[in-house]
Amino acid sequence: MKTREEALSFGLTFPDTYQDAPFHDDNWQLIRYKGNKKAFLWTYERDGIINLNVKVKPDDAYFWRQAYESVIPGYHQNKDNWNAIILDGSIPDEDVRQMIRESYDIISDSPIKRIYEAVKKIPYGRVATYGQVAALAGNSKMSRAVGNALHKNPDPDNIPCFRVVDSKGKLAGGFAFGGAEVQAKLLEAEGIVLTNGRVDLSLYQWNCKGTESDG
Repeated sequence: MKTREEALSFGLTFPDTYQDAPFHDDNWQLIRYKGNKKAFLWTYERDGIINLNVKVKPDDAYFWRQAYESVIPGYHQNKDNWNAIILDGSIPDEDVRQMIRESYDIISDSPIKRIYEAVKKIPYGRVATYGQVAALAGNSKMSRAVGNALHKNPDPDNIPCFRVVDSKGKLAGGFAFGGAEVQAKLLEAEGIVLTNGRVDLSLYQWNCKGTESDG
């Protein structure tokens, strides 16, 4: 990878991204994550060569700098959290892509995103508790945050929040998408039998290692 166009095109392959030129200077072209509008890929020409700035975890910053002479502390950015990649052809394309990929993962990470990704994993015909989803999202104590996030579900077709119930198998009091009866109908359509408005967790709870059943 040697050109700005290659880098920008790859950056735009990640979900919910867009290109920006915030400085009224065509030399600085950025790719941002829509969720928080933060840039994870900066492109600019310096000394006749295209450079990329990417976000890094401090330990990874020094790993990449030791691996390649053309990876240096981030130009005009925090040196612990950003690296600059000089596209002089000395770094294999896959490693350039990996550094961009890691930058995207850092910038786009948030508790809400992790919650949505956890809910996507709940299998067809199974349910998970709020506590399970919270644990999968990295913090078993944020069950309430799970409920808030699911109430604002931006993509119910792909984020099946109807598969989330409380620790006793009780459904949401007022399901966010269509009313109180919708959640029950969606679960029943997947073969889940409800008893007095509850899901029998002993029969239908997703058995996922590393999570808690409390919710």
